[in-house]
Amino acid sequence: MKAIYIPQLLKALERKETIIIDEFIKDLETLTPVRGEMIVKHGGNFLEVEINAETIVTLSCDRCSKQYNHRLILANTELIWLDENAESWDKFPDEKLELDNLEETLDPQGDFDVENWLYQQLSLALPLQKICDKNCPPVSIKPTETEPLIDNRWQSLANLKGKLS
Repeated sequence: MKAIYIPQLLKALERKETIIIDEFIKDLETLTPVRGEMIVKHGGNFLEVEINAETIVTLSCDRCSKQYNHRLILANTELIWLDENAESWDKFPDEKLELDNLEETLDPQGDFDVENWLYQQLSLALPLQKICDKNCPPVSIKPTETEPLIDNRWQSLANLKGKLS
């Protein structure tokens, strides 16, 4: 997946480029290629990136350690600020956005790395808590009734306590 030269977007029809995605992403282990569509639109002082894509990944359950397949679905939009100097608002015409709504900054004369951005979005879409099934029981550790739980590192202190009482 090749990067998009940002100034070239200004010359494109409707100042946007549509990318059909059907490939594996470097450094992201997936069972199927990432498939979908990405639209990158130049908005003057920002890029609007819209993604609708999906793939399948294999995860390990945090509870039982069983491996299971999970469908990752991306359907979001991100605005990326275009300016070397994000603090300077005086250079732009009436088309302005609040800086709080923008998360990334790119050089307006640089490239937009499509594959890296897609990798980041897919990584953020991975579930924080990986549970294979709603009914997956949590791991339970039950101490045996015959042996009390004693941390051997405290044995010397327990011996001293026994001598003092």
